[in-house]
Amino acid sequence: MSKLGNLGARLYRGEVGYDFIGKRKIWYGISILITITAIVGLAVRGLNFGIEFSGGAVFSTPSTSVSASTAQHQAESAAGGHQAVVQKLGSGALRIQISGLDTKQALPVQEELAKDLKIPVKDVNTQLVGPSWGEEIANKAWLGLGIFMILVVIYLAIAFEWRMALAALIALIHDLTITVGVYALVGFEVTPGTVIGLLTILGYSLYDTVVVFDSLKEASRDITKQNRFTYGEIANRSINSTLVRSINTTVVALLPVAGLLFVGGGVLGAGMLNDISLALFVGLAAGAYSSIFIATPLVADLKGREPQIKALAKKVKAKRAAAAAKEAGQEDDQEPGLATADAEDGAAVVGPRHQPASRNRGRGRPSGKRR
Repeated sequence: MSKLGNLGARLYRGEVGYDFIGKRKIWYGISILITITAIVGLAVRGLNFGIEFSGGAVFSTPSTSVSASTAQHQAESAAGGHQAVVQKLGSGALRIQISGLDTKQALPVQEELAKDLKIPVKDVNTQLVGPSWGEEIANKAWLGLGIFMILVVIYLAIAFEWRMALAALIALIHDLTITVGVYALVGFEVTPGTVIGLLTILGYSLYDTVVVFDSLKEASRDITKQNRFTYGEIANRSINSTLVRSINTTVVALLPVAGLLFVGGGVLGAGMLNDISLALFVGLAAGAYSSIFIATPLVADLKGREPQIKALAKKVKAKRAAAAAKEAGQEDDQEPGLATADAEDGAAVVGPRHQPASRNRGRGRPSGKRR
């Protein structure tokens, strides 16, 4: 068995473990700090919406030797300062997106681009995208997100309980906020591909959280009928028992997404891959973090406020205090043995302090009588 597999088996059996619940205030602090950074980035820089949402024009050119950076400078100059996004396609053609252009502005820009790139005007294909279409997509995305959240809360409340549903909802909002904040800080365009990526990570984050919740539900069944473990300790054991599984699924999911982001988007310059892969990469990592460090500790905090769970914690604490006192009393009674000299044969007898004398007299001395 591999070391990781052996560790997973030991975590599952409870032989080893990390105190995630006991250090939950640290995780809350880290999440609050990251969330504040994301919100500040979103407020200061804002999101860079693509033309699908803001409206504009897309110009496609045939194969050309002009570089993407040169074409971007020429496009922004021709558009009078409007921001341009240029992609170099595999065939050598250029795809130039310029936001904020209407029909009247698009034709002069098309002519200027053809002149700068030294290609016929008729070979520059122009496609206009109105802002109303992007607004419609945004509204449908918000509607879909709202319906998804409502269904998630209803399902978790029925399958588990309302505390788990609330914790899962907070974890999902946490993942969304961080991902959107990273988009604002990095400056990547928000396109329909970004929306698809966001919806995908919500499903993945929810799956990872439900795995831990299912383990916690089974482990905490009839919890008040015992007095060995508190709810927080059982929740901590549930996290540890599924920890290796969560790590494995996250790593396996992140590897191909990292390939899309760093190889496809960074090396090959495929813009659409950037839109989807960045949302997936950040969201998958945030989802794995929130399911372990946020969702389950929140459930433990919410459950810890119930009267019966509080009473259980007091019983466990009292039992452990009594056991510790009993063990301390036994250690006080059993002091180290004293060496005493036997006057008859000079042998040293070592034993407990309160050992009966009759037992010492009878040892090693045959009575001389046969039975």
